[in-house]
Amino acid sequence: MSEVALSIKDHSRDSAGLRYVYPVVSRRAGGVSIGINLNPNNACNWRCIYCQVPHLKRGTAPPIDLALLEKELSGFLHELQHGDFMQRVPLEARRINDIAISGNGEPTSAQEFAEVIELIAKLKPLDLKLVLITNGSLMQRDNVQQGLRRMAQLNGEVWFKLDRASEAGMQRTNDTKMTMDKVWQNLTTAIACCPNTWLQTCWFALDGVAPSKQDEDDYLDFINALLRENIKPRGVLLYGLARPSLQAEAPRLSALPEAQMQGFATRIRALDADVRLTI
Repeated sequence: MSEVALSIKDHSRDSAGLRYVYPVVSRRAGGVSIGINLNPNNACNWRCIYCQVPHLKRGTAPPIDLALLEKELSGFLHELQHGDFMQRVPLEARRINDIAISGNGEPTSAQEFAEVIELIAKLKPLDLKLVLITNGSLMQRDNVQQGLRRMAQLNGEVWFKLDRASEAGMQRTNDTKMTMDKVWQNLTTAIACCPNTWLQTCWFALDGVAPSKQDEDDYLDFINALLRENIKPRGVLLYGLARPSLQAEAPRLSALPEAQMQGFATRIRALDADVRLTI
């Protein structure tokens, strides 16, 4: 394995020299997150303009070599617990926080998704959290729902992407034509399968312009409508830009001032929703 020191500003999938498994020092998690990259081909069905994946392309996850994934995850867990890997990690983050299924594309596009969850269940320590980071677009698939129901049995968490709550906002931010009705349906399915589902929201300026009051109102209206129907996400993971985008829009993106992030978080909390803010 490479001996490069790790930091919150580098989420390279190659830092451990493995195909599927990589370590991340996560500012949101506050420790080492063991990443599972089911999209080593850099393929995703969305193209978020803040994405840090190099050479991102439209597509789906390739076939997963489950035997190799098991070997890598088992070996890396052993290295973190019994080897000297943590010497590369900042002192304040030298703890294993979770296993996070994320990577270089939409992980639920893997046909073996449910099998991957079973594999992780077999290997992970009982007290280690399991997180799925997803754009939520493939919740209609049986294998995805099966995987999420298994995650619920493991006290797992789903981080469901909702960067903007309008079709125009999603087109601009995520380069997808998904309708808000479909987002609603997918989120409802995710919560039904795995109640510990959070909304994850990246808030940033585009061309020097912050999200508008209408953007905020759309988001709040969406959450309000969910709550009126007794559909309850666990809360909102609101975060700003920490690392540069590797998409063509990168020069157009910038982080928002802390006061503005705090202001939006306060408006969400007024709905009696839990908000975890990372700036």
